[in-house]
Amino acid sequence: MKQFEHIDAVQAASWLKEGAVKLVDIRDPQSFAAGHIQDARHLSNENITQFLAETDKSTPVIVCCYHGNSSQQAAQFLIQQGFEQVYSLDGGFGHWRLSFPFVSG
Repeated sequence: MKQFEHIDAVQAASWLKEGAVKLVDIRDPQSFAAGHIQDARHLSNENITQFLAETDKSTPVIVCCYHGNSSQQAAQFLIQQGFEQVYSLDGGFGHWRLSFPFVSG
């Protein structure tokens, strides 16, 4: 994969249920704390180096943001860092929240 791909909430939920992917949320810390997808990891400039060091590049990663726009740039960045499979969550957390329950932080 030389470029990230898009993934919809239904497919993402299926993969998350199977434990087949890692989910990172790039929204601001306050938004993440107020609510996020279960098992999501908050990813920011402060912890990106740690994430890159400790995550196997063959592990599929889904990137979530507010509406599915910023996640595309972050997903492409992860591809450039050597991740083999990276997906941007279409519609972001806003779309996810309409269809699925979320965990409050």
